[in-house]
Amino acid sequence: MSFVSVVPELVVATAADLASIGSALDAANAAAAAETTGVLAAGADEVSAAIAALFGAHGQAYQALSAQMSAFHAQFGRALTAAARSYAAAEAVNASAAQSLEQDLLALINAPTQALLGRPLIGDGANGGPGQDGGPGGLLYGNGGNGGTSTTAGVAGGNGGAAGLIGNGGAGGAGGAGAPGGAGGAGGWLFGHGGPGGAGGTGFLAAGGAGGAGGSGGLLYGNGGAGGNGGEGDGGGGGGAGGRGGKAWLIGAGGAGGTGRAQGTAEPAVPAVTPGCCTETAALAGTAGTAVSAALRRLVGTAAAADAAASVGSSAAAARVGPAETALAPINLLLVDSVAPAVTAEQPG
Repeated sequence: MSFVSVVPELVVATAADLASIGSALDAANAAAAAETTGVLAAGADEVSAAIAALFGAHGQAYQALSAQMSAFHAQFGRALTAAARSYAAAEAVNASAAQSLEQDLLALINAPTQALLGRPLIGDGANGGPGQDGGPGGLLYGNGGNGGTSTTAGVAGGNGGAAGLIGNGGAGGAGGAGAPGGAGGAGGWLFGHGGPGGAGGTGFLAAGGAGGAGGSGGLLYGNGGAGGNGGEGDGGGGGGAGGRGGKAWLIGAGGAGGTGRAQGTAEPAVPAVTPGCCTETAALAGTAGTAVSAALRRLVGTAAAADAAASVGSSAAAARVGPAETALAPINLLLVDSVAPAVTAEQPG
């Protein structure tokens, strides 16, 4: 029994090429039909007529043979296309059956260890959901699942799953706002690289989260996972520290530590206003605050001068108030009523 290796895509492409060649031949035969099937005699004698008839008969025979070849060509192209489709359908059925057989075989092998130890014998661990740890890899062979990235503030990222005998550790998930990142999973006991740690979450009016530690490499061979970067602080909160790089044992390089973040920038504090310190408050408030405070003191002083002039009746006090400020006296009296506590605090005992 012999086996035939067929690539359905190549067969379909070959059938398309044959169809294009047949179309080109049909076009050439149609263009030459008029000149080859009806040859004119070179002269009016019988010999010329016989020669013309002979060549015309050859042309007609060629056209008939070309028509038969075109029909065979089209039939052959259709047969190739049908064969390619049949092979493709057979491959799809075989692939589905092979995948089903593989899944059934793995389920049969992994069932005892899954029931006893909670992890498969062969296969990769499942990736964790948001903030959840990744599943461990198979005891004999398999990579650890990646930890889930946290989407909730203050909740750390999931840790990466550890590998079994041979495999790579899963990556740690990033932490939520202000929370640390998950640690990377350890590489296989014999061979495998450690998973990288997750990044710390950015703080919101608080310190940033620390980066997750990288997973250690395999005992015989494997690099340690890189530590996760720390999250940025906000509102004066400290930035998160970078995660520790994973260890390498016999052969391999240790993982690089994560990058720590600088302390966040706090908003400038607004100075409190207390009685008797208007000058200092105006100096801290800046140019705009100084101008407003000076205007209020001028209005308050004008109102006080107007009251003194009304009670004493002195013309010198009225002259000291001035024409413009005397005109504003009713407005100043209203302002004095609204800022009476401040006036009382600034007047000398």
